[in-house]
Amino acid sequence: MRKFTIAAIAALAIAGSTAVYAQHRPWFHHHHFSAEDRAAFVDARIAAVHAGLKLNADQEKLWPPVEGAVRDFAKLRLDRANARMKATDDAQDQKAEDPVARLRQRADDMTASAAAMRKIADAADPLYKTLDEGQKRRLSMLTRGRFGGEGWRHRWMERGGWDRGDGEKDGGRGERL
Repeated sequence: MRKFTIAAIAALAIAGSTAVYAQHRPWFHHHHFSAEDRAAFVDARIAAVHAGLKLNADQEKLWPPVEGAVRDFAKLRLDRANARMKATDDAQDQKAEDPVARLRQRADDMTASAAAMRKIADAADPLYKTLDEGQKRRLSMLTRGRFGGEGWRHRWMERGGWDRGDGEKDGGRGERL
C-alpha cells in the first residue's frame, strides 16, 4: 500500500500532463489545450490533492518539497509535449524521422522521467509516513484513475468495453467495428 501511494503521488505529476496526452489520441480531436490551459490543469490537480489531504500543521511543513517535485515533473512532461508538438508541425513537410534516433530520444526521456519520479518519491516519503489512514485513502482516491490503480480503464473493462452502437459490446478488447 505504501509503495502504491508513493507511486500515486508520482502519478499526480503525470496526471497534470493528461491533457497533453489526450491531444495525441485519435478520439480526442475537438480541442487543443494551450500551454496556459495545461499549466492551469496542473495547478488544479495539485490543489485538489493538497486540499483533499487536509494536512495538519506538522504535515503542512512537509508539503512544499512534494509540491515542488510534482511541479518539476509536470514541467518536464509539458516541455516534452510542447517540443513534440512543435517537431510534428515542423516535420510535416520533411521526410520521416530516423526510427533509431527516435528510440534513443524515448530512452533519454524515460531516464529523465525516472529521475524526476524518484525525486517525487524521496520528497513524498516523509509526508506519507505521517498520514493517517483516512488521508492515505483520500490520497489514493485523488491520484487514482489516470495512471495505474483501478481507474477508468478498470471500470471500462468491467462494463464490457466499447458499446458498438448496435447494443453489442466488443468484450473489452477496445475494438471498434
